[in-house]
Amino acid sequence: MNDFTLNAEVRSDLGKGASRRLRRLASLVPAVVYGGEKAPESISMLAKEVAKLLENEAAYSHIIELNVGGTKQNVIIKALQRHPAKGHVLHADFVRVVAGQKLTAIVPVHFINEAAPVKKGGEISHVVAEIEVTCLPKDLPEFIEVDLADAEIGSIIHLSDLKAPKGVEFVALAHGDDKAVANVHAPRVAPEATEEGAAE
Repeated sequence: MNDFTLNAEVRSDLGKGASRRLRRLASLVPAVVYGGEKAPESISMLAKEVAKLLENEAAYSHIIELNVGGTKQNVIIKALQRHPAKGHVLHADFVRVVAGQKLTAIVPVHFINEAAPVKKGGEISHVVAEIEVTCLPKDLPEFIEVDLADAEIGSIIHLSDLKAPKGVEFVALAHGDDKAVANVHAPRVAPEATEEGAAE
């Protein structure tokens, strides 16, 4: 398992204007930490450290050791606000992790054995790229695996078809929403090709 750490400082200059100044003048990313029994805390982090952390996909679903002015606490990423054109992080929300207390997190989806339905002439459409889960901190998975080895043309893979890791529950499924994760369909025929075939 990878270890993820991030250094931060408490910030007292709050508001949208202050956040813009942080990003522009000091190359810092404003953020907030909340949850647990402590009050919400406004912090800032070096933009380059945030970017480096997020280069690893696993950071999105791993517990991160956040060092705020020398005080360490375990958190997970709850939300990221990105620049619409450049893609860099403008603001981050972190939730504190409390041992023995269930948490809710967004976990990436990994599709495997995609070659199998393709060899049968099918095309694959990924409906989701991530799944919301709830579990104890110790059970938080790095990703959810979707195996397409047995998928046939016309198949729709739903959340209920996936095997959740031990101790992990899919939030949508718990609320009765058995959403589609992927589907396999026959190749679409271009209208031009159909018309040419009819003309011949």
